[in-house]
Amino acid sequence: MTGTGTTTTTTTTTTSGAGTAPAARPPLRIVLCDDERMVRTALRVILEAEADLEVVGEAATGAAAVALVRALAPDVVLMDVRMPEIDGIRATEQVLATMAEPPRIVVVTTFENDAYVYDALRAGAVGFLLKRADPDELIGAVRLVARGDSLLFPAAVRSLAAALTAGAPPAHAPWVARITDREADVLRLMATGLSNHEMSERLGVGPQTVKTHVASVLAKTGSRDRTQAVIAAYEGGFIMKKS
Repeated sequence: MTGTGTTTTTTTTTTSGAGTAPAARPPLRIVLCDDERMVRTALRVILEAEADLEVVGEAATGAAAVALVRALAPDVVLMDVRMPEIDGIRATEQVLATMAEPPRIVVVTTFENDAYVYDALRAGAVGFLLKRADPDELIGAVRLVARGDSLLFPAAVRSLAAALTAGAPPAHAPWVARITDREADVLRLMATGLSNHEMSERLGVGPQTVKTHVASVLAKTGSRDRTQAVIAAYEGGFIMKKS
């Protein structure tokens, strides 16, 4: 069942009494973008069963998604890649290019090997989820990206990169020669999907040191986030060359 392209929003009001304990952290604000009403309804039911998650709006077309996200400034957007008017890739690009503090965008897709997924990640989405993901995966993913992590599936990203660059020689991007040995170690571990804490344990260095190396890798690869850095590693010949 396909939506009409209209948008809906919900708001909540909170009150507090004098002398009460400090207010709890406000829930994460989420916008759902999918042209199928049934998909949006299912996602809303799952997410709003959690006290710390709130769906504040829905959009059924790519153009409506861009307008709604700009208006509501949510924390997380779940973005279908195939929508009317403009697709999720262009919608992602427009949101990230026009908002000073853009939300974290997660692509929601039917097929993990869809070239649209790879293009969305290149456009700035922080990860992707399959529509068949179970509720716990969906909820965990929203919380994960909201705190600044990327939702990487190393095997899927690797297969996408391999399929889309098949037959083409590695580009050997200039930044490959500029990263230090430790930054190279960090980028390899990023490509396996490890968190900063996990990389800290693996490398035997402090979390702040890892954070510093990650920031340097992002700067040198010209990447917005870890997901784009990993894609740059494949496209720039780093993974193939250094594996």
